[in-house]
Amino acid sequence: MSLVLLGVAIIAEIIGTSLLKATEGFTKLWPTVASLSAYAVAFVALAQAIARGMNVGFAYALWSGLGTTLIVLIGALFLGESLGATKILGVALVVAGVVTLNLAGAH
Repeated sequence: MSLVLLGVAIIAEIIGTSLLKATEGFTKLWPTVASLSAYAVAFVALAQAIARGMNVGFAYALWSGLGTTLIVLIGALFLGESLGATKILGVALVVAGVVTLNLAGAH
């Protein structure tokens, strides 16, 4: 169940972050409400996953690592952001860091 909650947290965080551009600096009401609501769901789900016994380091590594990777992809595919070699290398390093943490026994 904690992995399901972590999955919900990751998806909600991705939705909240994807909506940030549409909020126009939190000046547009409904995108702002949607973004902040998604972040609230993300943090509640993350906290519940941890409360159910998931290690904080493991949960946060996956949450932030997958979130970062998927946001970079969403930015490139849907938000018109560039995706160059440096960005790809950065994402690869994030993924390598998450894998390293997990191999080192973060869970």
